Amino acid sequence: QVQLVESGGGFVQPGGSLRLSCAASGSIAGIDTMGWYRQAPGKERELVAQITSVNSPNYADSVKGRFTISIDNAKNTVNLQMNSLKPEDTAVYYCTAVVVATRPLRRLELWGQGTPVTVSS
Repeated sequence: QVQLVESGGGFVQPGGSLRLSCAASGSIAGIDTMGWYRQAPGKERELVAQITSVNSPNYADSVKGRFTISIDNAKNTVNLQMNSLKPEDTAVYYCTAVVVATRPLRRLELWGQGTPVTVSS
C-alpha cells in the first residue's frame, strides 16, 4: 500500500519555528511532486508550498521568506521548515504527493492524514 506518513507539528508561540516531515512509503518508482496544503477552521484548503523532484519550489505569498520546503528523493521525503510563525499560520497541514507507483505501474495522487499546527501566545 502506497501512503504518506506525516510527522511534526504541534504548538508554538508567535515567532517560533516548527518542522514538518512527510514520507511516502510503499512500492514507489519515483516522485513527481510533493508539497503541503493547510486548512484553517472555517476556511478552504490552500496551497502552502510545493516542490518537484528536480527541486523547483513554489510558495504561497503568505509564507514566502518564512517557510522552506525541501525534498529528499532518495528517502521519498519532503520537509517544511516553518520560521517566524504567526497566529494566522494556525491550521491543519496536509502533505500531498504525486508519485509513480509500481505493481501495477501508475501515477497516484496521495494525501496525508493531516497534522495540526497551532501558533498562539
